[in-house]
Amino acid sequence: MKILLDTCAFLWIISDAPELSESARLLFVDPANEIYLSAVSAWEIAVKNALGRLPLPEPPERFIPARRKQHGIDTLPLEEEAALHLIRLPPYHQDPFDRMLICQAVVHSMVILTPDELILQYPVRTTW
Repeated sequence: MKILLDTCAFLWIISDAPELSESARLLFVDPANEIYLSAVSAWEIAVKNALGRLPLPEPPERFIPARRKQHGIDTLPLEEEAALHLIRLPPYHQDPFDRMLICQAVVHSMVILTPDELILQYPVRTTW
């Protein structure tokens, strides 16, 4: 299965946080699954860090790639097709980062690993 991590799922995985569900943890460690972190999530982390809302132990440009590689997570760039899919989404959720993750998951036939109930309103596969 191709799994796209929600930003919070990535942060919880790399910190082994208790918020990460047991089923999410098992999906992450299953070698049959391909795990991805979107460039959109890297953008979200960098923005929140710059605003002082997400302190990190080192600058995002070092922190994100290092933790992604350490945990065997591939990067997913944002392509034009996914960006343009945005016009097809109903306006249920106003978070632009989540909306782009939804678009990427739909376009790339991925499952989003997320606890976010607002994302469940969209025609996208999720798991937690």
